[in-house]
Amino acid sequence: MTVDLTNCDREPIHLLGAIQPVGFLIALSTDWVISRVSANIAELLGAEPEAMVGQPFAEFISPSLIHDLRNRMAYLVSPDSVERMFGVQLAEGGRYYDVALHLSEGQIILEFEPGSQTSGDTTGMVRAMMARLDTRPDLASFYHEGARQVRALLGYDRVMVYKFAPDGAGEVVAEACKAGIGSFKGLHYPASDIPRQARELYKRNLLRVIHDVEAVPIPIVPQRDAMGRSLDLSLSVLRSVSPIHIEYLKNMGVRASLSISIVVDGELWGLFACHHYSPISPTFERRSVSDLFAQMFSLRLESRERREMAEYERRARDISDQLLSAVASDETLLKDPDWLTDILMSAIPADGVGVWINGNYAFSGTTPPSEDFRAIVRALNATAAGKVFTTDNIGSLVKGAESFAKEASGLLAIPISRSPRDYVVLFRSEMRQSVRWAGDPHKPVEYGPNGPRLTPRESFAEWNEQVEGRSRPFLQPELRVAETLRATLIEVVLRLADEAAAQRQQANARQELLIAELNHRVRNILGVIRGLVRQSQPDEEAVREFVEVVDGRIHSLARAHNQITDDHWGPAPLQALIDAESAAFAAHKESSIHYEGPPILLNPQAYSSMALVVHELVTNSTKYGSLSGDGIVEIAWKRADNDDLVLTWTESGGPPVKQPTRKGFGTTIIKRSVPYDLGGSADIQYDPAGVRATFRIPARHLSEQRSFKGTSITLPTPRRISHGPAVSKAPIRHDLLAGMSVLIVEDSLIIALDAEDILGRFGAEIETASSAEGAHGTLDARMPDLAILDINLGDQTSFGVADRLADAGVPFFFATGYGEQAQLPDQHRSRIVVQKPYTSHNLARAVEDLLGLAPLA
Repeated sequence: MTVDLTNCDREPIHLLGAIQPVGFLIALSTDWVISRVSANIAELLGAEPEAMVGQPFAEFISPSLIHDLRNRMAYLVSPDSVERMFGVQLAEGGRYYDVALHLSEGQIILEFEPGSQTSGDTTGMVRAMMARLDTRPDLASFYHEGARQVRALLGYDRVMVYKFAPDGAGEVVAEACKAGIGSFKGLHYPASDIPRQARELYKRNLLRVIHDVEAVPIPIVPQRDAMGRSLDLSLSVLRSVSPIHIEYLKNMGVRASLSISIVVDGELWGLFACHHYSPISPTFERRSVSDLFAQMFSLRLESRERREMAEYERRARDISDQLLSAVASDETLLKDPDWLTDILMSAIPADGVGVWINGNYAFSGTTPPSEDFRAIVRALNATAAGKVFTTDNIGSLVKGAESFAKEASGLLAIPISRSPRDYVVLFRSEMRQSVRWAGDPHKPVEYGPNGPRLTPRESFAEWNEQVEGRSRPFLQPELRVAETLRATLIEVVLRLADEAAAQRQQANARQELLIAELNHRVRNILGVIRGLVRQSQPDEEAVREFVEVVDGRIHSLARAHNQITDDHWGPAPLQALIDAESAAFAAHKESSIHYEGPPILLNPQAYSSMALVVHELVTNSTKYGSLSGDGIVEIAWKRADNDDLVLTWTESGGPPVKQPTRKGFGTTIIKRSVPYDLGGSADIQYDPAGVRATFRIPARHLSEQRSFKGTSITLPTPRRISHGPAVSKAPIRHDLLAGMSVLIVEDSLIIALDAEDILGRFGAEIETASSAEGAHGTLDARMPDLAILDINLGDQTSFGVADRLADAGVPFFFATGYGEQAQLPDQHRSRIVVQKPYTSHNLARAVEDLLGLAPLA
């Protein structure tokens, strides 16, 4: 026979045929005739055990106690019920006992221990204990408070909260003990320390007390019944102790112990394990209170764990919904391991992700080499198809896994196709940590003094075992989340197939919406171009120079537009912008332009604005600054503490710099574009040694990688505008807005400047805002006589401003590049909408219609 501690699993610890000597036992048939008694009964009732067997129980106790016991029997409603009675007398004037009664194989088992007549306020005691427990903010302090409460109630030297692992091993997760006896907290114990049948008994009989390991057990008379069976003491409170367990406690130096089961969701979660280093016998009443407290503790623990689990699974469902939404609109994301790593690891912690689709693979994070990944996929194809698979030891799945165990020792594989072919695999690295065992769990053992029984291990000094080739296991809640994600991913695949036909049918409608969006952008570009031409008019008739300047600016915008449309109007690299401007306007000086900074992507709005700013800086430097001679330009950018981008432009080695005497349009772009368009800041200093400029671009305009949360763009629904201005070449009143204040809400600086010029020629006093917040701030200070509202303000609209103006009775109209396809809320459907780009005529006609003025003949 193999000699190891699992031999303990075969010991019949519920059929030991004896009790502990702190009380006595009487077993009755269903007609209340004595069938068995403990051998110490003569000392208590004055009758020999053999003489009592077969006699009616009523001959030995008072009629009132028989009545009370029969009534109490009605409370035994389940097979594992144990009822208690406190302070009863066997005969009038006799001593008091506490009684436990239960049923065992058709017999009534009564167990008596010395007790007292009075009983404390049990309900109030438990209520106070639970009140303290409920104040604990987290599970660690919750465990510790539970141990403190049990120790305060029962008085043991050491009280531990012992938590079982799925394999039956255990760990001391909390402890309360007297000073000077050392700590067991954090120690692990192998599964063999608490045999399988003992764990089963802990689920049935929630409290187990051992009063003194040196006490001599009291046998039960007779040992066996007429059928040769021993008395089943599974639910007994006085059941004697296994000799192996006695040896185990002695090896630990423990003289008495008590264990209270912690049962969560019907399973044995752990124990309150109490040790004492001298004999101790807590009263039956105190033990009953501790039993009730442990049950309440278990319910609170189950509630806390359920809340944590519900919150975890709620977050996982949100992530699953995000995954479904993102992949449904862009199936290529399934092949993007960085994106999958972001979204999956936010739900299930891991160190790396591998994706295998149609024989192609991609990695992110810490993963096995590609050849080993292929072997893993082949092994996965041989497992149960269509289900999530996990292991904390890849070596059990494929050979040679030890070569990459440090990088990946465990995995969770999520099938993402109907057949076992395509997978998303999460990897966890090797745990490589010392597990603190209370004694060597692999210590050889030998036969001992108990005949064929096994001597328990004797060393309980802390022993460290290095865990190698294994990862932290994926837990059941994580597997449930993985199943949810698997269903989501497969749903996406099926939905994409089902939607393909529907998308073809909707192509025409979608094309119209896309054309509307394109027209919007084109019209805005036309507005910007027109504004550039207007703002760039020189003081002299230097047409050639004027054309050159305008052409440069238009080309700068064109280049920026090309960059951001290459990725479907997505973010573009800052470095590419600088390269393009340097190559276009300082080709022979490219070696004189030095730049340094991390890879940064600018969102489209910021990219267009910075293209103009950099263009003006390069142009000015080429004409007047360091690039006009043998000087250099140093461009540097970095992230600030708040994640904003700080870009510096420093010129040196050129001709002496002077403060400009005229504020040209180029200077306006450099100083106002970043603050106005992007909400950042710009500072330019004309130091004699060279121009220095610093720009701060808010973090919201920057991108470093694609986020799994994604964004959604809602295109407007086509419809006709109820009323719009007529555009004609009719004469314009040059005093149309004389003496009137006008608010312009427009998020493009160039277009805003163009509108300012036109309305200024009409005699208006102008206030300009680039955002809804800025507009509300202007309205807080002063209400205008008239307002022009750009509908789309970046990621906002001006409808809130429109509502406020309508409430105040201020006339206004909208402006947009969408033209007749602009979408307005119901309360503003009848408003005038001016189609960009702005012209003197379309603004004049809109104002005349708004104010009810007849056009000039």
